[in-house]
Amino acid sequence: MSPAPTPKILIIRRDNIGDLVCTTPLIAALRRRFPQSWIGALVNSYNAPVLAGNPDLDEVFVYTKAKHRGPRESLPGILWRRLAMMRKLRGMQLDDVIIATTSPQPRVVKLARWLQPKRLIGFGDVKGLDLALPLDDAGRHEAEDVFRVAAVYGIAGPPPACRVFAPGKAAPAPPFTVGIHISARKASQRWPAERFAETIESLAAQGPLRFMLLWSPGAEDNPLHPGDDAKAGELLARVGAGAPVIARPTQTLADLIAALAQCDALICADGGAMHLAAGLGLPIVCLFGNSGTARWRPWGVPYRLLQKPSLDVRDIAVDEVTTAFNALRADIPAPSS
Repeated sequence: MSPAPTPKILIIRRDNIGDLVCTTPLIAALRRRFPQSWIGALVNSYNAPVLAGNPDLDEVFVYTKAKHRGPRESLPGILWRRLAMMRKLRGMQLDDVIIATTSPQPRVVKLARWLQPKRLIGFGDVKGLDLALPLDDAGRHEAEDVFRVAAVYGIAGPPPACRVFAPGKAAPAPPFTVGIHISARKASQRWPAERFAETIESLAAQGPLRFMLLWSPGAEDNPLHPGDDAKAGELLARVGAGAPVIARPTQTLADLIAALAQCDALICADGGAMHLAAGLGLPIVCLFGNSGTARWRPWGVPYRLLQKPSLDVRDIAVDEVTTAFNALRADIPAPSS
């Protein structure tokens, strides 16, 4: 339990999009446990949009990593803003700081100790932690693993669903809209454009569906921010007038969240978009390459997961994806009138 009845709690999560999405069940549980407490988060500019509009947080502190700085941002400027932010946090006299990354983080522990919290909580045998949770040895999902922190506060039970909020989100309009997200960071997760096109054509032939094509814009050979403009163009050319497709390149993470909020379901590879969709409550057909399904499957939503022994999504056939989607759609509750 916390030493204070209404503790000031800061949650630090500095890694990837999916990791932060999988931390939102813990944030929601802490808010229910401490409705009057100050609860904040420290994240980076890359993953910060995951927490935009989250009602469980009083404040989100954002810093920019050097590799993520924009063309008009100087390194001294970034470092100065980071120092000012850390001074503000230190002055808040925090009760608990939770390092929510589920692997040992010695550098983050040193940073968090500078904030002078009454208690520092994290994972692994790291010098400087006041309460160290043992590393997972039970094959937990990431959401379950980080949720072990909840027990420190007397919170029992499984983690709730992930929560991501889109500004001004409205119910998707008919017809049923299927998001098709084609970008993936890892090569083993990249399903070919022609397979996506064949999937769209196959599903469109079954009934009134609309499709939203989502991708990271840019050139494939851009060393800093590789994009999928060419892949999207190939897919759109293959589909032609054979199906209604809305093209939605998403330049920013906020753009992606807003676009996903307009969909009724998603077909995608494992990655950040998949976890964002789960946080928005979308049913998902997910294609896994060389990723651990037990730890990284969608959390808290209906889904169908496809993975081949080769751990390469290119070995997944179109008919397997369409069959999975049809089975998934059969399990989606009809909207209440």
